[in-house]
Amino acid sequence: MGKVTHEFKYGDHTLTLETGEFARQAGGSCLVLYRGVAILVTATMAKEPREDTDFFPLLVDFEERMYAAGKFPGGFFKREGRPSDEAILNARKIDRTIRPLFPSWLRNEVQVVATALSVDQLNPPDALSIIGASAALALSDIPFDIPVAAIRVAQMHGEFILSPTYPQLQESTIDILVGGTSRYVNMIESQCKEASESDILECIKLAQGEIDRITKEISAFVDKVSWRKEKIFPPNIEQKSELEQKAKELLLPRIAPLFPSTSKLDLYDSLRKIKKEVAEMILLEFPDLPLREIEAELDKTIIKVFYRNFVFENNIRVDGRDVDTVREISGRVGLLPRVHGSAAFTRGQTQIVSCVTLGTFADRQKIDTANVEIEKRFVHHYNFPPYSVGEVRSIRGPGRREIGHGALVEKALEALIPPENTFPYSIRVVSEVTESNASSSMASTCASSMALMDSGVPIARAVGGVSIGLLYESDERYVLLTDLSGFEDHYGDMDFKIAGTEVGITAIQLDTKIEGLPLKIIEESLAKAKEARLFILSQMNKVISRPRESLSEFAPTLLTLQIPVDKIGQLIGPAGRHVKKIQSDTGASIDIDENGTVYISGYDKRGVYKAHEIIKTMTQEIELDMVFEGTVVSLVPFGAFIELVPGRDGLLHISNIANHRISRVEDYLKIGDRVLVRVKEIDSAGKINLVREDLEYTKPREGRHYPERTTKQARRENDFKKAPHRTRKDRF
Repeated sequence: MGKVTHEFKYGDHTLTLETGEFARQAGGSCLVLYRGVAILVTATMAKEPREDTDFFPLLVDFEERMYAAGKFPGGFFKREGRPSDEAILNARKIDRTIRPLFPSWLRNEVQVVATALSVDQLNPPDALSIIGASAALALSDIPFDIPVAAIRVAQMHGEFILSPTYPQLQESTIDILVGGTSRYVNMIESQCKEASESDILECIKLAQGEIDRITKEISAFVDKVSWRKEKIFPPNIEQKSELEQKAKELLLPRIAPLFPSTSKLDLYDSLRKIKKEVAEMILLEFPDLPLREIEAELDKTIIKVFYRNFVFENNIRVDGRDVDTVREISGRVGLLPRVHGSAAFTRGQTQIVSCVTLGTFADRQKIDTANVEIEKRFVHHYNFPPYSVGEVRSIRGPGRREIGHGALVEKALEALIPPENTFPYSIRVVSEVTESNASSSMASTCASSMALMDSGVPIARAVGGVSIGLLYESDERYVLLTDLSGFEDHYGDMDFKIAGTEVGITAIQLDTKIEGLPLKIIEESLAKAKEARLFILSQMNKVISRPRESLSEFAPTLLTLQIPVDKIGQLIGPAGRHVKKIQSDTGASIDIDENGTVYISGYDKRGVYKAHEIIKTMTQEIELDMVFEGTVVSLVPFGAFIELVPGRDGLLHISNIANHRISRVEDYLKIGDRVLVRVKEIDSAGKINLVREDLEYTKPREGRHYPERTTKQARRENDFKKAPHRTRKDRF
């Protein structure tokens, strides 16, 4: 077994596929090299099929290594722990691209592992991992015969860019990852800034042409490997025509009266009882077949076929709707008393409660992965508790589905979040699925948009979303279903989620259960989604159409101030003394960004504004004739030093303390006194000379008096009165 390599153009650079050197005991392996990125992808299959399952057990992992970017992992143990959200999302993209192309009969466990050995923090690794998975599967004995590929397309300044870098994506209006085969598209993941359907379609067309070319390169690479493994063949499955005929006779008369059904739970309960009843009857004639296998066969060959034929023949869906109708919509806002913003959105039997929390600079989420290191000021989290679908199971934190759905809604909303310079708050939105009959991620988009408006976050427009389903027989015979339900998702072939505003699309996520979609179906789906989205937005606007004028009384007050970078040290002070004192005096929290942005926050509005004024004063340039209320910090025989702002003192000379001559500074001032002073002079060395402005307070301070005059002093004064021509010096 020797090393085999293959190179081809990918975007504007060269991509290299290698095999034969690493992971040689895996079923198939491929090392993908692209600029500074190196990803090792393996595909391994269990020797024996699982007997306890009626589905294909596929597991996909994206392993993130911090050494790949030359970093130490955080935490006490200094090693990688659970995968980051980015790693989970990358694994989901690989899974969604390859899963539809495995044979339906396969029951052996298959695991695909993509390990990022090197990342350059410039090129996204997700599309490269999909290409590596395709090559590894093609080299293995796993029955995966149709190569897949993926490529990212961005639109920047009106131009389309293949395989863009992270900096280019920051400036782009469309970021779309497309995966599929040489004929079809079967996976889309996109984030946009209110893009038009026509621009989205142009990106997909461009990606489809590149995918066709890349899959041919993968095939050429595999053909170079003479020692690749032989594919396994399907087991000899006897045609159970007698079983199928018996099942139809018993099952069809029982399920036909159930369609259409307006209640999800009633339909599911009825089907469950009927399947169990018929399976037990069949078991009497076929005692060698497991009951679980019989029920699975009833589900796939009878119920699924009956439902699909019912829709094709009647143009009516399982719940009685026609193919273009959106389920009934309702909603309300402000339903929770103490949260900063809340909304409930109900569409049919899918219901979401979304809540907004407004925070400060300190509440930002720090993302530190091998590939990116950023701070996010807007996050969306999605929770799918078991009661939402009438189930009982342990709740052990968010799974891959919850993380994927939460990220999709976050992408859909992010384009409308106001920039930091106009709305500096950190924003967290949490969507609780309280009832679900599919399309909960798109309902979460709607509920979260309404909750943001209820909280007073100044988003320009509402964001809504809808899922388009598909029943596919051929490129000529298919049905698109607007606003997908759970039953249709289970027995259908596509879940095409599209979110956006009345202006354009902000996020897309496409999953398929078939090889993929022709461009014609994608174009029709985009058009249907736009029509449905505009209807949904009109219903949302009836509940709340614009953000509230003010924030919740329970939200913190947050002000920002931009100071010169060279003033940051002055604001912080030695060992943080200055900033700590401001926080202690005002009760406000102060966070300072390295670019000079100061975030002042707190629940006491008066204290926040006071801290803002103090910081503004202390970081401004001191100029002539500026007036300060300073603090006496030290006394000397020739005057007093006044702290104008933390870190800057000025001298109030003894001659400027009062409007008459004084002999002792201590008689008029003490350390800690607040004095109103004006800048009289700033010399070339930056030293500040002051003059007192509050001259009405120039009497000796309380508890002090002039020293009593001696007899000698009194005699001299009398002599001066008698001889006024004598000088002042002679007086004494």
